[in-house]
Amino acid sequence: MTTTGGPDETLPVALRTEALEQLLTERGLIDPKVMNGIITDYETNVGPLNGAKVVAKAWTDPGYRQRLLDDGTAAIKELGFSGAQGEHIVVVENTATTHNVVVCTLCSCYPWPVLGLPPSWYKEPAYRSRIVKEPRTVLSEMGLDLADDVQITVRDSTSEVRWLVLPERPVGTEHLTEEELVPLVTRDAMVGVAKVVAP
Repeated sequence: MTTTGGPDETLPVALRTEALEQLLTERGLIDPKVMNGIITDYETNVGPLNGAKVVAKAWTDPGYRQRLLDDGTAAIKELGFSGAQGEHIVVVENTATTHNVVVCTLCSCYPWPVLGLPPSWYKEPAYRSRIVKEPRTVLSEMGLDLADDVQITVRDSTSEVRWLVLPERPVGTEHLTEEELVPLVTRDAMVGVAKVVAP
């Protein structure tokens, strides 16, 4: 049986998305300026820069670091970051011997207030299934090789709990201020698929 009117699966996602946006705009259901504003907000204001500020503060303020590990949501809110998809954030710390990596095996649950919109690879079925079964291999394929004696824990984000990784502070950054540390922290390091590198 053949059906018509559904999405053409042979078209690339970008083209289908553009066509859907155009249709919704023509019908007056969305305003492109409003949509662009929301996207820009999540890419710049509500994005990885917020998470980087949280990490840099934790690296330079032991009291804040402990509060962050004890109650991530409350400590993150201290810096003014909260909102949708950030109602309950648990923070776990990477060290020289333990490494945490985050995935959402069901869809793409992600802490938007501190990481912005999830990257496309985070939503891919291959990442979502393989990182659970073979985390060391997947991390290596993404450019992160961990020693055999490093214990890897995969954290599964859900609609109830979203995870944020507090990356290990790189050696050689002890002299840097909180403000100088912020640009070093990447989204990938806060997901656990990369490490922060000293300048």
